[in-house]
Parts: sequence; C-alpha cells; structure tokens
Amino acid sequence: MLSVLTRLSQPLLLALEPETAHALTLRALEFGIYPHERGAGERALEISLWGETFPNPVGVAAGFDKDARVVDAVLGLGCGFAEVGTTTPRPQAGNPAPRVFRLARHGAVINRLGFNNGGHEAARARLARRTTEGIVGVNIGANKESPDRIADYVAGLEAFYDVARYFTVNISSPNTPGLRDLQAPEALGALLGRLMAARAARVAAGAAPRPIVVKLAPDLSDAALEATVETLVRQGVDGIAVSNTTLDRAGLTDPVAQEAGGLSGRPLFHRATVMLARVYQASGGTVPLIGIGGIDSPEAALAKMEAGATLMQLYTGLIYEGPGLIGRIKSHLAQVCRERRLTSIRELVGTRAAEWAAKTI
Repeated sequence: MLSVLTRLSQPLLLALEPETAHALTLRALEFGIYPHERGAGERALEISLWGETFPNPVGVAAGFDKDARVVDAVLGLGCGFAEVGTTTPRPQAGNPAPRVFRLARHGAVINRLGFNNGGHEAARARLARRTTEGIVGVNIGANKESPDRIADYVAGLEAFYDVARYFTVNISSPNTPGLRDLQAPEALGALLGRLMAARAARVAAGAAPRPIVVKLAPDLSDAALEATVETLVRQGVDGIAVSNTTLDRAGLTDPVAQEAGGLSGRPLFHRATVMLARVYQASGGTVPLIGIGGIDSPEAALAKMEAGATLMQLYTGLIYEGPGLIGRIKSHLAQVCRERRLTSIRELVGTRAAEWAAKTI
C-alpha cells in the first residue's frame, strides 16, 4: 500500500515548489511513511570497504538530509549507506529564496542553497540518539563567513568522530564563494594535512580510523584534475567522490537554465562519468570512488560502476523517479551479476574506465 501511495504522491510533489516538496518528503520519512524494504539483500551486491560491509553500493547524496533527520528512513528504503550534511559548525540560513529550480524537461535541478543547515550540535545530537545499525557518513563543510575555513572542516571531524563511519570533505560546492579554491593542490594539501593530523590524534587516543573522502567539482580542467588527484593520492585519502554539481549549462533549453547555482541530474551524467573514469585512471584504481551525478536509471548506475565507482549516490534522480529507483537499480545490478557470472558487483568496477575516460566532455 505504501509503495502505491508513494507512486501516487510523486506527481503531487512535483507540482509543489521544490523546497516545499522536499520539506514534506522529510516529514513523511520522519513519520515512517515510505515503502520499507523487506527481506535479505543480494549477497553479490555487498561491498567490503574501509573495514565495513556495505549491503549494497547505493546511497543518497548529501543535501537530501542536511541535518540527520531521516538517516534510518534512508536505510529503510533499501540504501546500503546514508550520508548527512553538508554540515557547518554554526547554523546558517543559506542563500535567499527562491534558490532551487526544477528543469523537468531535462530531468535536472539547479540549486544555490548555500549550505543551509542547523549546525554541528543539532545534527550530532540526532546521530548520537540512533540505536539502529547502518553505515552513516557525515559530509562536512565551512561556514560562509568563517575566518578559517580549514578549521571548520577540522571542527566537523572532531564533532562527529564518534557517530560517523566516514567523512566526506565538501570543497566543491559552487554556492559558497571561494570554496572551490580549496581544490588547488597547495590549499588542498594544507586542508588534508590538518584533517589527517586530527584523525591521527584520535587514533592515538584509541579511536578507530574514520575514512576521509574528498568530493570534487566536475568543472576542473584536465590539468587541474590531474594535479588534484595527485595531491589526494599523496595525502592518502580513503576515497574520492565524483562529482558535485556543475556550472555548465551546455545544451539546456529550459527557461530557468540560466539561474545561478549548481546543476544536477541527467545533464550532468556524461560529464561526471567521464571525470569519474579519468580519476579512476589517474589514481591507478587504488582509491575507492563514489560515483555521483545523473543516476536516474539502472543503466546509468551500471555505467557509473563500469567507469570506476565502488559506491554511488543518488538525489535528483529520486526527485523525478521516486524511491522505487533504489530497488530497480539493485535488481538490475544483481541481474547483471547473474548474467555475467560474477560473484561480486565489485568485479564490474572500472571495467569500462578506459572507454569512458576517452570520451569528450
């Protein structure tokens, strides 16, 4: 019954203003109004990574649950992991509304939210109250007016260390002025140096080492991408997320296409997947990648893994396709494993990276 209601509600949500629809979705999830996954998952979809066993490689990207309100609902929908945030040390309202725009004809969204969230303290309290299992990562960022943005990232790692299973360092949002400058090798090295030192201090005190993932923008030039990946590998990051939203608007005909902000959804798929494959090649396949951008079908999810992703995250695809997309992706990936006689979905990772990396963006 809930799955039927979910399908019926999708057109209604799309008729509402985007932030209103998002708020209603979060409230429904908080009240448990969503189709719960039943039964054991497919063994072939399990991913062993960072000392964890992910039930499947599908997650929901940061931005959906900024304040850790619906972590268990996301997992209950059938995701193999959840990621909250982006969180900043102090609460901030973000940019003025309207700041989210749907481009329905393109299966896309433009947002210029600006890290709107309730701050570390509120999100940490919610995560600390959890009593259920499941892998939850925290996406950390910096306040817009911070005098020391690197200190904000360190504060995020410190605040959530005992309640997060991994951290994603968001230095690629286009909606905080100057934030993407942290992707430059010198600044990135300084940021990671302080984060790694903070983690090392925790480990020395007896804590488990939490993986650190860095999320990149899809608008880096080939030269900048190569230098950035070299820095990430040298610093020993545990993962790279590819990618955040894009500023590119090529080929869009929707009247709101020129709104400022980051573009997500189907038009981002090609750019983000080519970049994913290039990062896979540049890192020699030694760093696990999270594929993000334009996953709105089972076929798109498969392409991400073949291009180099070990894990993947959805968001805009769920807006247009609904939560049933999660199950459809998992069913398709499991079927591919059976057809290709694979014992693990991980055998697909990077099998077409060379082909994707050679494509033109």
